Amino acid sequence: MTTTALTRGPVQAAERSPAPDLARGFMLLLIAIANTPYYLWASTMGSGASHPVDGSALDKVVDFLIITTVDLRTYPMFAFLFGYGMMQLYNRQVSSGTSEKAARRLLQKRNWLLLAFGFVHAALLWMGDVLGAYGLAGLLMVWLFFQVKDRTLIVWTSVFCGLLTIGTVFALVGGWFLAQIPADDPMARSIAADLAPTSDSMAVTSYLASIGERLTYWTLGTFLQGLLSLVVPMMLLLAFWAGRRRILENPGDHLPMLRRVAVIGITIGWLGPLPSALDHVGIIDVPDHAAVVFYPVQFLTGFFGGLGYVALFGLLGHRLAQRRSGPPSGNLFLTDGPFAGAVQAVGKRSLTCYLLQSVLCAPVLAAWGLGLGQYLSSWSMLLYAVLVWGLTVAFAVWQEQTGRRGPAEVALRRLVYGRPVQAPAAA
Repeated sequence: MTTTALTRGPVQAAERSPAPDLARGFMLLLIAIANTPYYLWASTMGSGASHPVDGSALDKVVDFLIITTVDLRTYPMFAFLFGYGMMQLYNRQVSSGTSEKAARRLLQKRNWLLLAFGFVHAALLWMGDVLGAYGLAGLLMVWLFFQVKDRTLIVWTSVFCGLLTIGTVFALVGGWFLAQIPADDPMARSIAADLAPTSDSMAVTSYLASIGERLTYWTLGTFLQGLLSLVVPMMLLLAFWAGRRRILENPGDHLPMLRRVAVIGITIGWLGPLPSALDHVGIIDVPDHAAVVFYPVQFLTGFFGGLGYVALFGLLGHRLAQRRSGPPSGNLFLTDGPFAGAVQAVGKRSLTCYLLQSVLCAPVLAAWGLGLGQYLSSWSMLLYAVLVWGLTVAFAVWQEQTGRRGPAEVALRRLVYGRPVQAPAAA
């Protein structure tokens, strides 16, 4: 008879695959690069991209590269890894004897907790938190789609993608008509002001006042990113499908597919934002009030770009697994090399390192803290983002070498699983 209680605890070191941790660890660098421009609170941001409209030639080069390769490409990839991790957790529980109902309940408990973590993260530090979006989308997708057939997952992903494509086409047509309105028209000025991606939470000098600003922005962003943009739901559905096939655990069995997805996805993901990037650096001129066209294009092509990044790290994980000189449970720095081992150490503690980025950024850069964001530009903020990621790498390496888990992971696991599961006594 199948038990309804959990029969095992969290994933152990020997069960981890290199590809997901490698992807999470490196993508946290891109997340830092994508998030830190919002701390340039003294600068005027463009309507079609969250980057300053002024700056040096070097600033423009940095903005161009970030818009084309990073913006709205990292959170879709993390959404996929989040959904893939849910399927891994479910498979481990069920294969250990936990009932399917109890395993799904465990997933939903974890999603509720991520939503709560995101709320606290936004209230305390970072308006752009994505944990809430993942938790919200996870709750809905597990409830509706977790146990449907593979074909149903693909069909609904196609439906969502079709809806997003139709919305993008309408936005392009609407943007063309908006572009015909003179820039000095009152309606054009009003639209341009509404499109400016600003948040007062960075510029206010009172920490208490900034909390309300952050939570307002976070609430809207959670629903937009988690559900309305359709990108996170699509990623979760594909992650459920891929997780059933253990594609990232066994990438060597799926190399042709991974290569195709990497090439096609990254190509679309980098070509899609080109108009926005070219407009931002002044090579083409799209009126500010017509820049609404860039957002749906970024969402749609970011979906493909995120998939391409996932596939790329699947391929890198395969190469890494082939080179390993020891078991996954051994010393990462000896079996995979110092750089790959360090990146995986970050990936194993992705929740902690993600939250740590906000600790290292918000009090230093926001106006309610030291306010250093007003003195930086795009290129210097890029250096700051790399420095922040480097500090999280150093922290993760120290924890790996001392055998410690990330504190946020420890807290989440304790809340999800309760006390550590004891191995059953031998009969």
